[in-house]
Order: sequence, then C-alpha cells, then structure tokens
Amino acid sequence: MAEQTQRESNSGELESHSTVRNVVLVVLDTARARRVAGDWNRTDENEWDEDNRAAATDDRTTPELHRLAETGTTFENAFATAPWTLPSHASMFTGLYASEHGTHGDHTYLDSDLRTLPEAFDDAGFETIGVSNNTWITEEFGFDRGFDDLRKGWQYIQSETDMGTVVRGEDLHEKLRATRNRLFDGNPVVNAANILYSELFQPAGDDGASRSADWVENWLATRDDDRPFFLFCNFIEPHVEYNPPREFAERFLPADATYEEATAIRQDPRAYDCEDYEITDREFTLLRGLYRASLAYADAQVGRLREALETNDEWEDTLVVVCGDHGEHVGDHGFFGHQYNLYDTLLNVPLVCHGGPFVGGDRRSELVQLLDVPLTVLEAAGVDDPELREQATGYSLYPGSTPDAPSPGATSAATTAATGTPKPDATAPAAAPNSRDAVFAEYVAPQPSIDRLEARFDDVPDRVREFDRRLRAIRTSEYKYVRGDDGFERLHHVETDPHERTDISDAEPETVRRLRQRLEDEFEPLGESVSTGEVAMREGTKERLADLGYL
Repeated sequence: MAEQTQRESNSGELESHSTVRNVVLVVLDTARARRVAGDWNRTDENEWDEDNRAAATDDRTTPELHRLAETGTTFENAFATAPWTLPSHASMFTGLYASEHGTHGDHTYLDSDLRTLPEAFDDAGFETIGVSNNTWITEEFGFDRGFDDLRKGWQYIQSETDMGTVVRGEDLHEKLRATRNRLFDGNPVVNAANILYSELFQPAGDDGASRSADWVENWLATRDDDRPFFLFCNFIEPHVEYNPPREFAERFLPADATYEEATAIRQDPRAYDCEDYEITDREFTLLRGLYRASLAYADAQVGRLREALETNDEWEDTLVVVCGDHGEHVGDHGFFGHQYNLYDTLLNVPLVCHGGPFVGGDRRSELVQLLDVPLTVLEAAGVDDPELREQATGYSLYPGSTPDAPSPGATSAATTAATGTPKPDATAPAAAPNSRDAVFAEYVAPQPSIDRLEARFDDVPDRVREFDRRLRAIRTSEYKYVRGDDGFERLHHVETDPHERTDISDAEPETVRRLRQRLEDEFEPLGESVSTGEVAMREGTKERLADLGYL
C-alpha cells in the first residue's frame, strides 16, 4: 500500500515534469546561434543588423523557437563538435567527437560498431522514425541503424534511386537526357513519380520541410502503435542554396531590394572560395536576408510539428529538442558556407529543450555541446542504455545528473513503475553537476578535399591550399584557441573579441601553451591526417551533395 501511494504521489505534476514518454529531435540544418538567438543574448548580435533593416525590427526570425524557449530551457552557449553536417550529426547520434567516432571527410561512414541514439531507443521499445532532408543523413552513410523508418524528404516515393540528375538539369535537353539515362535504374514507375514531383509539383521555395511536416502530421494522426516514439527530423532550408518562399524572403530583404534580385545571385561557396567569381557587399546583404528568411521558413515547420503533437495529445508527454548542427558564413571572415575553419560562427548553435524537466523558461549559460544530446534525451525519457553511456564522451544535461552514473532520471521506465522510485523534482537547480569549463571542436579533413577543388577549378588560390590541414579548437568562457597540424594557430580573447578578429597568440604565449596542452590531453597530439577511405557514393548522391556545396 505504501508502495502504491508512493507511485501515486509521483504520477501527477512531478512525474510529468521530470520524465517524458516521447522524444522529438529537430535539427535546423546550418542554423547558427547568432542569427537565430535574436534578443536572447544581445552581446552576440553581429553587424548584420546594420545593413538589414528587417533584422532590426521586432519581427524575430524564429518565433516558434522563441515560443519553445519561453516555457522550455535555452542553452545559450551550445557548440557543435564540427563545422559541417556529417561529423556533427554523428556526434549527436553517438556522443563522441569526430576523431572518436571517425566519421568525417576522410571516412564518410558511421561505423557499425558504434552505439547510436536510435538504437538505444529501439532496444528500449520505442518506435523510431527519422525524416532526413540532408543527403548525408541516410542509410548510404550508416545513419539508418536503429530506425524503424528513415525517410528521404526529397523523394515523393521512398527509393534507393535518387533522380538528382534530372532535378539539376540546366535546361530541358539536359533533363530529358538524364531521364532517359536514369529512368530504368531501379523501379521506373517510382522514378517517374519522383521526377514529376520534383519538376512539377514540389512547392516553390521548399527543400522538403513542408512535405516532411505533412508526413509527420499524418503519421501522428494515424499511428496505432502503443509504443512511445523517438522522432528525428532534419530541415535543410537554411543550407545553400537559400531559396525561401517569396513571402518569407520579403520580410528580411532590405526595402530597396526585390525577391528577383536576391534569388538571382549565384550561390556557389566553393567557387567563391576559389575566386571563380565575386560577391559584392550588396549581394552579401541580400544573401543574408535570404538566409534569415530560410531560417524563418524552417522555424514555421517546427511550429507545425508542435501543433501536430498538441492535436494528437502527445505534447505534454514529449521532450522536444531543437538545435542547429553547425553554423554558416555569409561573408563573415571572408567566407561563404561552412568549411575550412572553426570560428564560432560555425560552431555556436541554438539548442532549446522543452518538456520533462526542461520547463519554466530557464536560460542556462554553461558551456554545452551537441554530443551531450544523446545522454540528455535518454535520461529525460527514462531510458538507461549502459552501452551508449559508457561509449559517450558527452554529459547528460538533465538537472542533477552526475558524470559517473545514471541519475534517478535515467532509471528505466519499467524500474520506476515497479519500485515507485521518484524522479528528480522539476525545481532542481538549473545547472547540472556535469557542466564543463571548456568545449572542443575538430575539423578532421577538408570537405571537399583540395584534390576535388583542383579537379573542378583550373587554378586553386594559395589561400585555399592553406586550408588543406586538420584543425582543433578549445573554447572556454574567456579564450578560444585553434591549432592546425601545419603549425597554424590563433588565440582570441572572446570576452572582448567575440567575433574572433584579433589574434593574440604572440602576446599571450603562456595561455597558448596551456590551451595547447588541454587540446593534447583531450585528443592526443596533432599528427598527419591519414585517409581511411570514403564510401563509394551513388551518382545521384554526389550530385545532390554538389548542389549543397560539399563536392
């Protein structure tokens, strides 16, 4: 009877506020914190507001993310482990740094001996669903493990044959030739349907987010599975090419600009890096408006996911995590895209959690990383996965969690039901004992490689050749230190130089020595990068990745 009373006492508000039944992880691909955060952290606002009138208004870029933050928990200093999609997602799935999980530009596959977050949820009895709109996050690169269904958002009918050659044909002749060459590669009926969708019926200004939200809405409304669920979504709209719907773009373009002028600007980051063409200050201003509009459009889909959860009575029992996988340069530091460096503009990302213990509008300022996501969401869902917990380098951000053992919040749901063990109170201190004093990031290999750039461009500038190196970074609340395997190094005092413009490595040699040692203690000394082999990609995958600026 006492045991029953204890269970009943924890079945109301306390239980609902400390553990959840379902988990939704949404990645806003290429969302950098400085562009998303808006007025969350005024000291992080950059000079974009000076040349974009719309950015200075009260119309914030991501109102749905702000709405989540108002009653959830915002992590104001969240950092990616790498500046691009493949290694960053691998860290979110495994809890490891890039050199630990080995998934990067020189080895583009998530090895099967690594435990992943979807596998942990699958083994715990969850329905596991993924919707990817980024070609890297597919079964081709090892990300399907543990998912009951991992859908490709750019396909009307799910198929292993990607008709990207048709989509990217420059004119009718090229499209017809590609159709003739690829139509019978696999199921011709499915291929024809995917061609018709991409060429005639796909909404303008959408890279799959709207249709993905449609699918999730229908899935939630019609599912008859009694299991809890883990849902992963990647919305790629903020990624090059920025092509938001007109009504979104016009909110963020300068008053003297037109949608036609902005969308006519060439968007080819690798060609820009290799000085194949120039982008004027005016054009960068318009591109920044398009980037922000693309974020706003993706944010609107987050709102649709929330509405679907509410409509189907799943909202109160669901932890929703929204983050960026990496940031973006739109003229910052002389770059376009997100390759070749480790500036905070590529690493500082939004991270908002809503549900379970992450309520009340808390704003946590400790340094956190995306590799903390796996243990955090598992603990919030009451899942203890010893294999992933022992593998992961990251921490759980669950309030009151400890680094060496699962907190009560990580007790399995079955154990809690049997014993009545109470979950941690929702009023527990906001900062977890696991908080760290530094975050780390790696750029293991250039992507695309210098060899690929040489194959595409007749002349690769010396400035770009210098990027053929491995980079590591350590960032504390005071300093940021970056070191390359070619001897390159930079030191910034981020408290007074948040945009990392002034290298003070010569002026503070002792700080350099100390932070260099911290890097070596964390990873081992930098040596020559050794290629361990790439996956042989399908042609359609290569073309789609080329469109995203990766190849």
